Amino acid sequence: MKTTRIPLIQAAVLSTLAVPGLASADDVITLPAVLVSADKATALRTPAATGSNLDLTPMQTPASIDVITRALLDERGDSNLVDAITRSAGVSAMPHPGNGGSSLSARGFTDTTSVTRLYDGVRQVGGVGLTFPFDTWSVDRIEVLRGPASVLVGDGAIGGVVNVIPKKPTRSAIRNEVQATFGTDNTQRIGVGSGGAIDEQWSYRVDASGNRSDGWVDMGQSRDLSFSGALQWDATPELKFKLSHATGRQHPMRYFGTPLVDGRQLPALREKNYNVGDSVIRYDDRWSEAAAEWAPSAATTVRSKLYHIRSERHYRNAEGYAWNGATGLIDRSDDTEILHDQQQTGATIDVMHRSSLLGLPNQFALGVDASHSRFQHANNTYVGSPDPASVDPYDPIAGHFVSAIPTIPRYRNTARQYAVYGEERLEVTPRWSLLAGARYDHAQVERQNLVSGQQDFGRTYTNIGWRLGTVFDATPDTALYAQLARAADPVGGLLMLSAANSKFDLSTGRQLEVGLKQSFWEKKGEWTLAAYRIEKNNLLARDPANPQLRVQVGQRSSTGLEATLGMTLARDWKLDANATVLRAKFDDFIESEQGVAVSRAGKVPPDVAQKLANIWLSYQFFPGWSASAGLRAVGRRYADNANRIAMPGYATADLALRWQAAPDTTVSLRAANVADRGYFTTAYYTTSQWFYGPGRQVEASVHYRF
Repeated sequence: MKTTRIPLIQAAVLSTLAVPGLASADDVITLPAVLVSADKATALRTPAATGSNLDLTPMQTPASIDVITRALLDERGDSNLVDAITRSAGVSAMPHPGNGGSSLSARGFTDTTSVTRLYDGVRQVGGVGLTFPFDTWSVDRIEVLRGPASVLVGDGAIGGVVNVIPKKPTRSAIRNEVQATFGTDNTQRIGVGSGGAIDEQWSYRVDASGNRSDGWVDMGQSRDLSFSGALQWDATPELKFKLSHATGRQHPMRYFGTPLVDGRQLPALREKNYNVGDSVIRYDDRWSEAAAEWAPSAATTVRSKLYHIRSERHYRNAEGYAWNGATGLIDRSDDTEILHDQQQTGATIDVMHRSSLLGLPNQFALGVDASHSRFQHANNTYVGSPDPASVDPYDPIAGHFVSAIPTIPRYRNTARQYAVYGEERLEVTPRWSLLAGARYDHAQVERQNLVSGQQDFGRTYTNIGWRLGTVFDATPDTALYAQLARAADPVGGLLMLSAANSKFDLSTGRQLEVGLKQSFWEKKGEWTLAAYRIEKNNLLARDPANPQLRVQVGQRSSTGLEATLGMTLARDWKLDANATVLRAKFDDFIESEQGVAVSRAGKVPPDVAQKLANIWLSYQFFPGWSASAGLRAVGRRYADNANRIAMPGYATADLALRWQAAPDTTVSLRAANVADRGYFTTAYYTTSQWFYGPGRQVEASVHYRF
């Protein structure tokens, strides 16, 4: 399929556009969310692993699913995984060091306890923050399922689930590839890969990549390495075994945001970093897996996995910065050292079978998922102030980390989890199908106090998640669908639950979604439209009678519309776009303000953008040459529950020029955030400490296959 792009001069015009109603007068810029895909015209009819265990296509699934293919990743040049994911409809990023730079917001719900990420269908249970994968070089595709997905992955997916699927062994001839990239901020990237069939039974895939950069803020250096490899044995045409291992090591930017000065952000502080000079952030992840797939007949498939995951993280930073109006300095605090040691061993097995029920075509899947997880947490009780404690906002002295409290192991949480789940799809008529699914989750969590040697708590959580859906093919190219689903979220990561939070039940949520999916113009285009409402109950709120106590009575909700469009406009033009508008709010939520219980009903939850948009337009203007432009827009978000502090909306534009210099050689020039707009991604640590996004970045790449 031919790749297409927009001329650079027209792309430059795109970078100045703003969608009406997205930005206020004092916003940076604002628009809704848009996605582009070079092969969008076939996306609805290609099976997606994330929407169901029944190998259904998005057209057959009563839910909203986006698939970001390898071709799209190459076309757009997104090397960072979160950047790639957030080109999908209705998803925005809220990265910071505490969540491993990975947290997302989807359909009005935020962070890893509400938006789950999988790696090849497996999730890391219970922690807050996810640090692997982070690079797109080894990724084959990314599948984004929006809305409650507990039937597929268990608790923690009320907002949605993202499944990152790596490149895998194939039966094709062995092919190798290498890519080198150089860019602004002394950015350097290298990626190598190889895969194919060794003989009639054995095949493999190996990928490795490395990145380093000086970053867009002072002391913004980062570097990382990642590796993934898989060896597959096709014992018979019906029986396959695969061993795989992936590892990633990161030293990300040691940046914890920029403080407000007199209630506003100063552009002159955009590149300043107030962390200490001897700060540390390090992530080390390893994922190993043994998988088998057996198809005893054309109607039956059995799949199983045995896996082990280990993640180690180290933080040693000054995390708090506040403007002091009396001195004109930035006061630094919260010298925090934390070490995580998280391990998980688990197994899954599922059976999918096609048959008939009452004479009607029928598919069903049954599965079991079990794991044992351990999370050990060491810290210095977050006590300490750096030397110097106060610094000049414009010329900060980095100084060094100071804490009189030793960093020692404080607690160890363990979780023993199992789940049983099933799905069924019945074709009532050739045009009308029904889909039902349910999952029972059981988790036993214990917390050991490593300082006192006592057990802080032991608690068992159970939940039944379900969904009911229907799809009606109004025409061969038009599907109407509806779905009702129930899911659950923990009040915090299960492996980081405190003794106080362990007393509360899981938060529960329901979603109603209706939508339309259609291909048109002789299958040269596809579009989707979804309308939904999600309600999440049992939030932790302050007791109106005693604001010092918490009760589990709160509720929040979101109601929204999402639209996607992908089409070939002309022989050499392609467009991919999406837009989202939602209304997210607290329905029943009380918090303490100066010791007084205050209702936040009607307020928008923090870090939720209620308008999002993405667009990608490409044009092949000459044989072997293509140009493209993308626009990413995120609406205003609030930094606090009271909605007094707003982070302005923004829009950034990307440009790309590609030359197919030879059949196996591609040369690319890309520019991200070409207007060098200053914008903010989140205000996680305090309401007055905001994270800047990257400025203008220009990169040149050479990709060679042999």
